[in-house]
Amino acid sequence: MEIPVYLFTGFLESGKTTFIQEALEGDDFNAGERTLFLLCEEGEAEYHPSRFFGTKVFFETIEDEEELTTAHLRDLQLKHKVERVVVEYNGMWNLDTFYQNMPQEWVTYQEMMFADGRTFLQYNQNMRQLVFDKLKSAELVVFNRCERGFDKMEFHKIVRAANRRSQILYEYGKDDVELDQIEDPLPFDLEAPVVEIGDDAYAEWYRDINEEQDKYDGKVLKVKGRSVLGGGIPDDHFVFGRHVMTCCAEDIQFAGLVCRWDNAADILEHGGWVSITAKVKVEFDDVYGEEGPVLYCSEVTEAEEADPEVAQF
Repeated sequence: MEIPVYLFTGFLESGKTTFIQEALEGDDFNAGERTLFLLCEEGEAEYHPSRFFGTKVFFETIEDEEELTTAHLRDLQLKHKVERVVVEYNGMWNLDTFYQNMPQEWVTYQEMMFADGRTFLQYNQNMRQLVFDKLKSAELVVFNRCERGFDKMEFHKIVRAANRRSQILYEYGKDDVELDQIEDPLPFDLEAPVVEIGDDAYAEWYRDINEEQDKYDGKVLKVKGRSVLGGGIPDDHFVFGRHVMTCCAEDIQFAGLVCRWDNAADILEHGGWVSITAKVKVEFDDVYGEEGPVLYCSEVTEAEEADPEVAQF
């Protein structure tokens, strides 16, 4: 049986507790389901279960990140015979700890991040990796305690660097919210006969082609990166990509796509810089056993090192 999980993230005094309290007071969210509530941090605001619409909410405090084991979480599930799970997550813990240890039957139905608009930029400056961690998979990001007329662009850019799909809300007061409607134009012309991806646009292009691969199907691209050979790749295949930094130096990783080119094994240098012109086909690739964008190269030439060498969002 599937156990829905509702995950609320953010740092201390970010408004999580107030939002969850109000949600559990309503019959639309809390109509009587047996609910396991995992409380991973305690701030100044307190919960008042006597006000909950449904009374079958069972609190369990998780004091240390090490307690988030699959066995412990399943024990709590069975202890209370719950139908769903609500989590107020600790902002100083990595989300991957929770996701990697969720019991198999737990399924995330919603993930929301809350942030105090007055302190968010400071948190991002001092603890960028932890902020990025909470933004990367949030479906909704709520900036509360905002003031009318403030500059939303910096907030918007920070969220979009981590997550292109999350919805963003700015809250000015109770029942006074504004939906972020800032458009995010791509830094290249997707309608051009040959779509040229600049060095500084690689990271955004790579994320976009993986998130919305169908819109690239049939497009012809020109882009610079490294060629990677070996590892059992067929002679007419190579991996094309660049190192990308999403948050900080610790998370730099190679971000590449499968390419097909008849001369790959004979001409290309492993790790060498190349400029490719290729047509995108979204298909099942039998080498990697999954469907995705494959680049069919019509031209591959040696290139100078990209500037910057490590692409950044």
